[in-house]
Amino acid sequence: RAPGRRPGRGARARAGRSGDPALSLSAARPLDPWRWLGLTTLQVMALTILFGAPLRFWGLPLPEPVFAMVPAFAWAVIRPSMIAPFALLALGLFMDLLWGSPLGLWALSLLVAYGAVLSGRNMLVGQSRPMMWAWFAAACAVAELAGFLFTRLDARASPSLIGLFWQFLATILLYPFAHRLIDRFEDADVRFR
Repeated sequence: RAPGRRPGRGARARAGRSGDPALSLSAARPLDPWRWLGLTTLQVMALTILFGAPLRFWGLPLPEPVFAMVPAFAWAVIRPSMIAPFALLALGLFMDLLWGSPLGLWALSLLVAYGAVLSGRNMLVGQSRPMMWAWFAAACAVAELAGFLFTRLDARASPSLIGLFWQFLATILLYPFAHRLIDRFEDADVRFR
């Protein structure tokens, strides 16, 4: 390259393929809120609608995992954002309307879990995948427990503990999607390293 010239787009792409993380495309490209927050929100809404459909396979209904726990966990781990809590609020209200739960139940439960993960974010950095899965399960337990307590306060009756357990189990199995989201966007914006 000529002295004084910056590397072009092709040079950065070749550097990214050669393994130089300082010049990789993901490190050079700023974090796009539409892909990071908007697209993920739409995907979670679509999956919630799909799994909320009254379909039965071999006489059993589809599980109803809390798909919104994936971004609630991943967004808190990736980096703090002012938009993420509002997106979680919208997802929670959407789930309340779709599932017929009291308005604000899932919105508040997701925000409690997001806040818990955000407060422990420094401990999560650099953890192994099994340990991150355990943290994800703990965040799911916080959200489920918050939902259980809010339901007790609102309806003065306990929801089914068996149903709660199956929903918790189905939700913690979603961790690979949270891991993929974290891997994809964690280093996308060099300003937050």
